[in-house]
Amino acid sequence: MKEFFLKYIDSPVGVLKIAGRAGAITSVSYAGARPGSTKEKAPEFLERCAKELGEYFDGKRREFTVKLSPEGTDFQMKVWMELLKIPYGETVSYQLIAERTGNPKAARAVGMANNKNPLAIIVPCHRVIGKNGKMVGYATGIWKKEWLLSHERENMAVKSE
Repeated sequence: MKEFFLKYIDSPVGVLKIAGRAGAITSVSYAGARPGSTKEKAPEFLERCAKELGEYFDGKRREFTVKLSPEGTDFQMKVWMELLKIPYGETVSYQLIAERTGNPKAARAVGMANNKNPLAIIVPCHRVIGKNGKMVGYATGIWKKEWLLSHERENMAVKSE
């Protein structure tokens, strides 16, 4: 089994836990709180992810370049790949993602796949909203989803590095 690494960073939407192994990011999640400090420097790929997330929160990055390695079902992977196609600062409905995955009646299943998204912010499940335009379905708090979308809209003119 390959060695597993963690790094915690502070962000405007709370502490984020970045996890990875074998040079790829396996998850970015909301940690709630930062654990006791560690003196060890994280591997380069985790440092790069932290740097890219920092650039995102500074309004200087629209797309992430770190290598990703999420784990999920075939359907979840299909949904997450569709989420990566949603342009920065834009939103789409769960229904549209269902249609794009070839399952037009699977809007609820898309919602469940979003809920299981292991790569918060990088795989932008926050860009998926209800068919009626309402902010729905962000497990760690709708305010975070609203903040992320507002942040992206405010920084639309900033070019990605």
